[in-house]
Amino acid sequence: MNLSNQKALVLLSGGQDSTTCLAWALDRYDHVETVAFNYGQRHAVELDCRHKIREAISSSFPSWASRLGQDHLVDLSVLGDISDTALTREVEIKMEESGLPTTFVPGRNIIFFTFAASIAYRRGLKTLVGGVCETDYSGYPDCRDDSIKALQLAINLGLDSRFVIQTPLMWIDKAATWELARMLGGDDLVDLIVEDTHSCYRSEREHRHKWGYGCGKCPACKLRRAGYMQFRGARSRISRV
Repeated sequence: MNLSNQKALVLLSGGQDSTTCLAWALDRYDHVETVAFNYGQRHAVELDCRHKIREAISSSFPSWASRLGQDHLVDLSVLGDISDTALTREVEIKMEESGLPTTFVPGRNIIFFTFAASIAYRRGLKTLVGGVCETDYSGYPDCRDDSIKALQLAINLGLDSRFVIQTPLMWIDKAATWELARMLGGDDLVDLIVEDTHSCYRSEREHRHKWGYGCGKCPACKLRRAGYMQFRGARSRISRV
């Protein structure tokens, strides 16, 4: 489906999920811009990966290259300053008594989408696309579908506008996210995600695994690895039929 009369802004962190969402948007909209946020995250290497991702898409997917528009980087270092989490401090990644992991940055997605809406308002972009997911996630409350729907309503009321927040990964697991990438861009996109995206919370880019770079031990790496192995296993079974 190509919504040629609409334009989108994708929250592109530099990770697997947001890159898949970028491909999803480029497959549907005639004009797609990207935005990222520097909030003092320990894995800030993801911000560098974004440039490689955009360059790789432009060079390897000509039909998408013409649709890929401007990139925006927003300094939200104040969020890191007020956050005491494992993503913004050198503290242990573990579950808290509250049931939330120490990697939870309070209000992060709420702030991200709100700032994205401000940029989209100025740029005339009516669709916001984000990689939040309620199926394979770490219990973050601002990744829930109800949270995003409520946020969309608040943004539209506050800006007197008609934004739509699209969350293509909301109801699929990590294996299905790999499969979605393959459906959108074939093995070339899967390879791009393996080589150029970053998910590891510890910012590890030295060790290359079948599923990409990372420490292999943090929750993000474990989730990405498990999804990839399930995805490859399913593809292998299909090829033998």
